[in-house]
Amino acid sequence: MERTEYLDALRRDGTAFGDACESAGLGAAVPACPGWNVADLLWHLGEVHRFWRTVVAERLGHWNEFQRPDRPADGDLLDFYRDGLGAVEQVLRAADPATEIWTWSADKTVGFVIRRMAQETAVHRWDAEQAAGNDHSIEADLASDGIDEFLTHFLGDAREGAEPVGGSVHIHCGDVPGEWTLRPSEAGFELSREHAKGDCAIRGSANDVLLALWRRTSTSTLDLVGDAAMAERFIARTNLQ
Repeated sequence: MERTEYLDALRRDGTAFGDACESAGLGAAVPACPGWNVADLLWHLGEVHRFWRTVVAERLGHWNEFQRPDRPADGDLLDFYRDGLGAVEQVLRAADPATEIWTWSADKTVGFVIRRMAQETAVHRWDAEQAAGNDHSIEADLASDGIDEFLTHFLGDAREGAEPVGGSVHIHCGDVPGEWTLRPSEAGFELSREHAKGDCAIRGSANDVLLALWRRTSTSTLDLVGDAAMAERFIARTNLQ
């Protein structure tokens, strides 16, 4: 995806996120985030947007240079979130994606942040729509890109106590382009973007695969081929805390 596509997705999904939160009501439970209500979700995404906006705008050298704001009163959360959405979009549109900055990933550029903000906002929009009782799917090309981002930047962080996967995994989107093969390596997995046979395969729409990787939905929406237990271990492996 191109920079402008990420930023347009950030604005679209970010606006819809706020609308879904308002529709659901601040006290509504967020099924995808156990223990959270909509107010907690608003605060979380608003703070995430502010954090990355500050990293980019002020060229912070480390995450601990960020001064965390106080959480607004619940009645002010929607305004806090919506103001922050406009601000982060403005900063990211003005920034050169190639600019080097601090990030927690191996990609130390503003481009990483642009992609991350589009993806984070898309998944949390799904959370908010679910809380509001709305049927929503993440846009297919964005979801396929989100799978790639997840496998590139999040898969290496294994959950404490996770069982070894025990083999290779092939992931295949059925509605838009997107194929990945993960082979075990000393570092965890070697990623290749190709069609290849794995010990198990995970197939489905890009939306369904992405939501399963983020453990928003179960594998019942997917087609698991080969060793289904291996596919379940693969999905359960990543630390999402």
